[in-house]
Formats: sequence, structure tokens, C-alpha cells
Amino acid sequence: MAKQQIVVPDIGGAEGAEVIELLVAVGDVIALEQSLLVLESDKASMEIPSSHEGTVLEVLTEVGKELSEGDPILLLEVADAGADSADAPADVVEAEEEVAAAAPAEIAAAVAPVADVVAAVPVSTERTATVPDIGSDDAVEVIELSVSVGDVVAEGDSLVVLESDKASMEVPADFAGEILQILAKEGDSVKQGDDLMVLKVEAPAAAAVASAPAVKEAAPATAAAVPAPAAAKAEPAAVSTAGKSGGSSIYAGPAVRKMAREFGLDLDKVGGTGPRGRVVKEDLHDFVKKSLSGAAPKVSSGSGIPPIPEVDFSAFGPVESEPLSRMSKLTAANMQRNWLNVPHVTQFDDADITDLEAFRADMKAEGEKRGVKLTPLPFMLKACAVALRDNPKFRSSLTADGQELVCKQYIHIGMAVDTPAGLLVPVIRDVDKKTVWELAEEVVTIAGKARDRKLKPVEMQGACFTISSLGNIGGTGFTPIVNAPEVGILGVSKASIQPVWDGKEFQPRKMLPLALSYDHRVVNGGDAGRFFTQLVGLLSDIRKLIL
Repeated sequence: MAKQQIVVPDIGGAEGAEVIELLVAVGDVIALEQSLLVLESDKASMEIPSSHEGTVLEVLTEVGKELSEGDPILLLEVADAGADSADAPADVVEAEEEVAAAAPAEIAAAVAPVADVVAAVPVSTERTATVPDIGSDDAVEVIELSVSVGDVVAEGDSLVVLESDKASMEVPADFAGEILQILAKEGDSVKQGDDLMVLKVEAPAAAAVASAPAVKEAAPATAAAVPAPAAAKAEPAAVSTAGKSGGSSIYAGPAVRKMAREFGLDLDKVGGTGPRGRVVKEDLHDFVKKSLSGAAPKVSSGSGIPPIPEVDFSAFGPVESEPLSRMSKLTAANMQRNWLNVPHVTQFDDADITDLEAFRADMKAEGEKRGVKLTPLPFMLKACAVALRDNPKFRSSLTADGQELVCKQYIHIGMAVDTPAGLLVPVIRDVDKKTVWELAEEVVTIAGKARDRKLKPVEMQGACFTISSLGNIGGTGFTPIVNAPEVGILGVSKASIQPVWDGKEFQPRKMLPLALSYDHRVVNGGDAGRFFTQLVGLLSDIRKLIL
């Protein structure tokens, strides 16, 4: 066994980076490439991997200390000291010294012919921005484009954001100019030297020297002895808020962000327990465990809304507490989320269902023969399907970012069912393709499954509209809450006989109170008016359902 000191590797010129988190401790057995600590400069956040495997004997740094390339990190006990890369063969050292001695002459020879080119540099020219030295030969992913074609950028402005599983970095422009062409797109994998963008550069005298062919040819011969230009060294460090996502306040490292993407987690919802509130891998594990355990979110208050104060009700008289069922908790959470996020509007109307009820009475014998009770609900489902077909906005949904409208080519309708376990909304699929008799059978079947708690999760998903009916419970109207991401819901109250003027006299008619709630981000008053008028007309004259 031997001792091996692990030092800070080439971090692309990020000098004086602060240690913000230690990921190992004395006694830990670490593997090759395992992360040891997290460094952060004013521009970058990166995890430093181990160049050896072994047992930690001593940690040579601490949180808050500033480190640069070559500074010691920790002392390892390794199995084979012969693998120490610090013991370079003598002939390699001599070769490097010979190259270093020859370097000045070669540089002078390379730069001399370039001096003659400078005078002929045009007023404007095109230059290509490439991926700088990022401290690794591995390809990294482009996760964000910071500019667009036509933008004018200054030297040092960010062009793209790159991310590996160890670091996240912005690539700055090392010259000013106008973006003519973007050669990389989000999701591409790039590495050092790959082209990113083409810029139009004004009066680029210095740029002409830097990009002249003679210098590019001389570079390989002098690479061993000539240090990289200062701008190139600084590029990997030119990373803004690498521990934050898209400028958000989330504080997390690249490996944690990659894991969150793989899990499909929203880091905004994961609390950080690391130093300064940093989200660490253990936080993701805990969040997933809690999610899988079925813990329902608290619904005592909405975002930015003062919570309802606790009250000791026993001070006013005898009380008894009983826990909410899991279904009740989920329903409460969904209702609150929908009410807070959707700008609701509700319109009211009455449908004359006198003729519909007469037709149902005529079909009673047929229903008994089929073994199906024909209630008003199948007719409502059928009428809604026709109205949804002719008013596609009501069967659309906004994307989560609110930038696009998803137009659904199917008509699935949810049906709210009151059960002993709470409110459930099973979904009847392809309502427009089924007859009233088929719908009547499915309504009975699916309502029974809901009350017996035998519904599968897939049977409560995919609706583009919902009907919530109070049936004969009572009431003349209510305002149903839109079940987002749907954009509309129909509330049905108890029908009653009302006097209706026919132009000559009042006639007794059976009127059904209806309430249509909708998401005003998608549906406006005109859309709702057309939908509602058609729906009421269909229920008032069911012959129109066959048209």
C-alpha cells in the first residue's frame, strides 16, 4: 500500500475557486472518477473527480477555502504506488525541456509573416466561435442557447451553456460582433474545437492575427511549452450560476441536475439540505421516497397566500377529530391547485328538457328489455360530444409553460361520481362514437366500479371535458371548478317544472339549470356562448343529435 496525494486538476483557468461542499470524509473508500468536492467561482460550479481509487487518509482542504490548479485536496492510501503519474520518466522531462527551449524561436518565425497580413485586414470579417478548452476531451451537452441570429454581443458575453455530469459552464465570446449563424442547437454534444457560431466582426485587427493560418500551424509544435492565452483559460470558468437552472434560485450541482432530469423531477419542489440550501442527491432520493409513499401535499394555503390560523375549537365546546382519507386529501389538493391556477368564468342557462323527458318515458319499455335504465346523463354526454366536436377550443389544453395550445382529436368526457371514499371522475372514451344505449350501459358500469373502488388509474385519465351532475340532490345552480388541464366543465342541477311564455301564454315546461365554467386563458365569452347555445339547443330538441 502507498500514499497518493490528490490535487486540483486543470479547471480551465478558474483560479481561486471556493470549496462549497466536501463530498468525502476520512475513512471513505472512493472509486476512480468519484466526486470529491464541489468548487465554485463567480462564474462556475464544478465537481472535482478523483484520479485514483483508495481510502481517504486525510482531507487537506475545507469548506470556504479557495483552491487553484495543483492545490492539494486529500491524501489517499492506494494499492499501487507505481501508478503515480507524478513520477515522469527522465527522457520525457528532457524532451519537454528541448521543446521549451525551441519554442521562442518557433513562435517568432510563425508570427513574423502574420505581421504583414494585419495591414490588409478588412473593416469587417466573419469569425467562428468555437468550444474552448473545457478541461476534458469528452463531449458535453448544449443545454441552452444564450443568443439568437442578429444579436450583437460584446467580448465576454455568453453564447451557449454547456453541461456535463460534473460541471456546467457558459461559453463567452472572445471577440465582439453580430451573430450571423448558429451552428449548434440545444441537445447537441460538442467538445473542444467544435464550431458554435459565426459572427461578423468589425475592425478585427487583433482577431486577424489570432486567426491567421500561420499561427494555427505553429500551435502543435509549441503546445507543450507555451501556456494557453488568458482568454482561452478563462472560458471554462465563464459560467454564470452553474448551480442554478436558467437563472432560477435553485442551488444544485450538475450531477444533481442530471439526476433530476433522469427522474423527471422539478427541482423547484425539492428542498435543499446541503450547505447554503444546496440541493444534494440525498434530497432527490428523499423526495422520490415521499412521492412513492403516497404522501399528499398540504393544502392549508396557496403560494403567497397567508395561511388560515390554527383555532382551538375545543375552547368553544366538545369536538371530535377524524383523519381525512387519502382520497379526500388528493381531492382537496387538486381543487385548490385548479382554483388558484385557472382564471375561472361561469355562465348559466336553462335547457328545456320537456321533450327529452317524454322521449325517455317512451323508451322505458325498451330499456327494461335491454336491462338498462335510460337516465338523462347519456343524452347530456351525447350532446356535449357534439358541442365539443363543433367547438374544438373546449377540448384543447394549454401546455405547462402556457406557450402552446394542444388540440385533441378525440372526445373523452369525465363524469364526476360521488362515492363513500370521496369524489371520483372516471372517464368515458370516444363518446362521439357511441350510441345513447351504449353510453347508458357504460355509465352504470363505470359508476358502479367507482363506488366499489375498482377503478384503475387509466380509467380516470385522458378526459378533455367533465360533467358534474347533482342529479336529484337539489339546488338551482352551482359554479363547478375546472379540472385542469381541461378547460371546461358542465355543472348540472336539479330539473324542475317552470312556467315558460310561448308567445301567447305560460306553459309548464321542465327546465334543467346548467352552469358552464371555463378557463378564460383559452376560452373567451364568445366561444363559451356558442358552445352553450348549441348544447342547450341539443338538449331541448334531441332530434338534432342525429344531424
